[in-house]
Amino acid sequence: MSKRITIDPITRIEGHLRVDAEINDGKVTKAWSSGQMWRGVELILLGRDPRDAWAITQRICGVCTTVHAITSVRAVENALKLEVPLNAQFIRNMIQAAHAIHDHIVHFYHLSALDFVDVVSALKADPVKAANWIQQYSDWPMNSKEVMIATQEKLKAFVGTGQLGPFTNGYWGHPAMKLSPEINLVAVAHYLQALNVQREANKIVTILGSKTPHIQNLAVGGVANPIATDSQSVLTVDRLYAIKTQIDKLADFVKKVYLIDVAAIGSVYADWTKYGAGVMNYLSAPDFPIDTKGTEFMYPGGYIPDGDLTKYQAIKSFGDDYFGKGVEESVKHSWYTYSKEGPLHPYKGETTPHYTDFQDDGKYSWLKAPTFYGKRAQVGPLAAVLNAVAAGHKPTTAYVTKVLDTVSALVGAKVGVDALHSTIGRHAARAVRCAVMLDLLEANWQKLIDNIGKGDVATFNKPVFPKGEIMGFGFHEAPRGLLSHWTVIRDGKIANYQCVVPSTWNAGPRSEDGTPGPYEASLIDNPVADPEQPLEILRTIHSFDPCLACAVHVHDQETGKAVKVTAV
Repeated sequence: MSKRITIDPITRIEGHLRVDAEINDGKVTKAWSSGQMWRGVELILLGRDPRDAWAITQRICGVCTTVHAITSVRAVENALKLEVPLNAQFIRNMIQAAHAIHDHIVHFYHLSALDFVDVVSALKADPVKAANWIQQYSDWPMNSKEVMIATQEKLKAFVGTGQLGPFTNGYWGHPAMKLSPEINLVAVAHYLQALNVQREANKIVTILGSKTPHIQNLAVGGVANPIATDSQSVLTVDRLYAIKTQIDKLADFVKKVYLIDVAAIGSVYADWTKYGAGVMNYLSAPDFPIDTKGTEFMYPGGYIPDGDLTKYQAIKSFGDDYFGKGVEESVKHSWYTYSKEGPLHPYKGETTPHYTDFQDDGKYSWLKAPTFYGKRAQVGPLAAVLNAVAAGHKPTTAYVTKVLDTVSALVGAKVGVDALHSTIGRHAARAVRCAVMLDLLEANWQKLIDNIGKGDVATFNKPVFPKGEIMGFGFHEAPRGLLSHWTVIRDGKIANYQCVVPSTWNAGPRSEDGTPGPYEASLIDNPVADPEQPLEILRTIHSFDPCLACAVHVHDQETGKAVKVTAV
């Protein structure tokens, strides 16, 4: 039996994503991933001062805010060959680590866990048994029987109102749900606790970046955080020690709750290590620079072809030619036109919209289709973790081992790294990366404290723009994967600007030669028990943590307005 389904929009993501799938005999046999809005920020930037680009590009999204700001200043600094003071690097590193921790916690607990957790089932749980079960694996103080009883009572009161709020329209009782009522209750308790914990990460971003979302402290050449030990109006040691308190709170939750929860859910849904692999060329960026030139990093990046970690090739610097020459974007299946046939390198990229309606074999998305040396690549925490393991990054390897050992103990059989090439593996990798981000956040905090202690308070080097044309790209390993900005600057003004974002890599349509993108490829052979309730498709798509706002933006060619809001 064959059936075509359309899920539009995919919910519990940022932005508007449509997924079409052909289902035969209970499995997906073909899929289309379609971004449903146009991103035109590249056109907004033309002719502007490059020093303003970071403030504009971070408005691409209300979730992925700091990442575009950081990547943009790096692109302009790369074009200028401008060095960045160490204090500025450490402050940027702390912001990006805190932002990533916040993002990963929210994604797992509030955007994707409900694909595996049956909230209504938790009403049937024995709270004492739930507490006893989780306390075998974690000494988190909020795992007590009192907390589980209170959580269940809160849930009963919530459901009793007849309005499920964020739990509305969940596929409760779906045959693909496997967790026991007790594990479901633990998951609901941690869902609620995570709402409070994630705020600690945002506090760090706010202290360092002046506000969040959309930080205000960046500048081409460094940051606008004056450092002093004798003034409360700037970044002081007192404020930095306040940040340390937040770091410690985050560390407890991530290492005693998040890592354990992912392993527990992964052990029950071990069959999902067989689904969702898709594109197994993995691309990630090195990040957390600890020198002024962007040539020494605390976290490695690179490229792994065909899932073979022995073929890892490193990306070594912000100006790395291997990365810089390898990226192209195709619009054969996108609602754009190019002035010539074939894919274009971002320096020569064009943003000319050409809408045709949805065409199965033609154009069907506002996303372009990026390739790396002609191949589709998956980006994101899984790509970052596998590249780090291949590079011999000890902290990442240690956390991967911890998660896999916990899963192995729960299922009673050895689970290896190969299990990560999957839907559930992406969740495990994100938890691992979150733990690594915590270590990096604390390490950069200490580096900043130590550097200030040496008497270095510099945070900014003034940029000078030459006559003529210069080009540069910046990259950043954002929460959803490799993000890069590419700029051509002519006589001090932006002549071209292209953003190649993580969700473009993963959610993009078929490429020039018809190769499906990572979302599309990952859905092939996914089981679907009930096409009217395609929970399994959501599981795999959510495992990527889509952010279509970064990939596309809305535009109405007739009125020039996207929407009109009237206060009543």
